[in-house]
Amino acid sequence: MVDKPVLLSGGNPRIAKGGGDGPVQAYIAAMPGWKRAVGERLDALVETVVPGVRKAVKWNSPLYGAEDGTWFLSVHVFARYVKVAFFKGARLDPQPPVASKQADVRYLHIHEGETLDEDRLTDWIRQAAALPGQRL
Repeated sequence: MVDKPVLLSGGNPRIAKGGGDGPVQAYIAAMPGWKRAVGERLDALVETVVPGVRKAVKWNSPLYGAEDGTWFLSVHVFARYVKVAFFKGARLDPQPPVASKQADVRYLHIHEGETLDEDRLTDWIRQAAALPGQRL
């Protein structure tokens, strides 16, 4: 029997740090309720827009990168939404809607029942992957 991952505060899965698709898929599989479908769709969009995208889990969040050692996007589960962080989001046009304490970072919060604007999200992913990534 495989143990289910522990859900941390807000329902965020606790997944061991690791590189590659495996840890990211483990995180997505552990996302609770409606959030799992959001995680699956986000992952599929990133893979479609950025062929050969690099993946890892750090700090209990999936990370996506286009270059070695840098990242352009992360996903994190909260109690009421899924947060998509664009590390250079302030450079995207238009900018994702939610500001951060960090000047370059912008967020998209996805809530239950919301229709995902996949055209906008695809455009943001394409733009973000083309920018110099964030070293973490």
